[in-house]
Amino acid sequence: MGEIADLFRIHGPEYRAKFGGRMLPRHLRAMQDIARCRTETLGGQVYHCESCGESHYSDHSCQNRPCPKCPQDQAEQWLDNQTRLLLPVSHFMVTFTRPDELRELARRHQKTLYNILFRSSSEVLQALALDPRFIGGRIGMVGVLHTWTRALRYHPHVQYIVPGGGLTADDRWLPSRPDFLVHIKPLSVLFRAKFRDARHKTDLVPLVDAQVWNKDWVVHCEPVGRGAEAFRYLAPSIFRVAISNNRIRTLQEGRVTFQDKESATNQVNTCTLPAEECMRRFLQHVLPARCIKVRYDGLLSPTNRHVLTRARELLGAGTVEADTTGHHRHPIDPTEARALPRCPTCGSTLIRVQTLRPQGRSPPY
Repeated sequence: MGEIADLFRIHGPEYRAKFGGRMLPRHLRAMQDIARCRTETLGGQVYHCESCGESHYSDHSCQNRPCPKCPQDQAEQWLDNQTRLLLPVSHFMVTFTRPDELRELARRHQKTLYNILFRSSSEVLQALALDPRFIGGRIGMVGVLHTWTRALRYHPHVQYIVPGGGLTADDRWLPSRPDFLVHIKPLSVLFRAKFRDARHKTDLVPLVDAQVWNKDWVVHCEPVGRGAEAFRYLAPSIFRVAISNNRIRTLQEGRVTFQDKESATNQVNTCTLPAEECMRRFLQHVLPARCIKVRYDGLLSPTNRHVLTRARELLGAGTVEADTTGHHRHPIDPTEARALPRCPTCGSTLIRVQTLRPQGRSPPY
C-alpha cells in the first residue's frame, strides 16, 4: 500500500530535477503541500484526555485542493446547501466533451479553454431548452468541470445537473418529459459552433486544426432521478481529487499500481505506471488558480434566487432564500456542529492544550 504523498516524497526530487525548470508553480506547490500534509512540518494540535491521562497529537492538513489526504467532508456540506435549490421534478445529467484534437490545446491553455467549455455548453443548452419544441422555458443548471478518467488520463469535460422543466416569460412552469430533455444532435451541432465562435475571440485560432469543426462533437443526456438523487450523484465529483489513496495498491520499485474501473462495464482492473508517469498524470489535473470548478446558471444562478423561488412556488415547493454569494444559509443547529475530538484509547472528549506552529512554509521548490 502507499499514498500520493509517499510518491511525491520518494520520487518527487528526481521528477523536479528532471522537469523542474518547465513545471508550473501550482504543480510545484501541490507536490510540496501533499508531501508535507499531516506531518510535523505543518504543525498541529496537542490534546490531553483527563479520563485516561494520555496525550495525543493531530497534524495540520495542507488544504491544497488536489490533496487526497485533506478532509473531504465538504461534499456533504455542499450537498446540504443544495436542498434549497431542489425542484420536485425529474432531473437530467448532460455531458459536454470536446474532441481529442483539442486535448493538447486545452492542456496548454487550461483556464481559457475551461471557460469556453463552460460558457459554450451552458448557452446552447439554455437556448435549445427555450425552443417550444422541447421545453419552451428558462431552465436551471449546475455544471461541474471534470478533467480525468479513472486511469488519470487528461479528459476535460463538463457535466450538468438540469431540472426537467423551465419557467416561461409569462410566469408558467412547463415540465419536460420524464425521460427526455432536448435532442442531442442539434445540441451537439450548436455546441461545436458556439465553441468555435468563442475561440475566435481569443489568440488560439491558429493553434486549432480546422478539421475539428467537421467532426461530430460528443454530447450525452440521461435522466438521473429526482433532485436529491441527482445532487448526491454529483457531490462526490466536486471535491474528489484525480485519485484517492485507497485506490493505490502498491508503490514499489519505481512503479505505482492502482485500482481502475471501466466506466462502460464497471469492471475493476488494475493499472501500473512508472512513478514519473503517474506524477505527470496526477499534476495535469491541478486546476489553475481561481479556476471555478462548479458553476450555476439559469434559474439556479445565485443572481436569480427570486426567479427560482417563483418556480418552486408554482411547483408547490416553497421559497428560496435570496443570496447573491451562492451560499445558502441554514440556521445553525448546535447538534450538527463539528464533533469534538475523542480519545482513541477510552473515547472521552479530548482537551486541546497546545498548538504547535509550522516549521515554515517555504516557497515552491
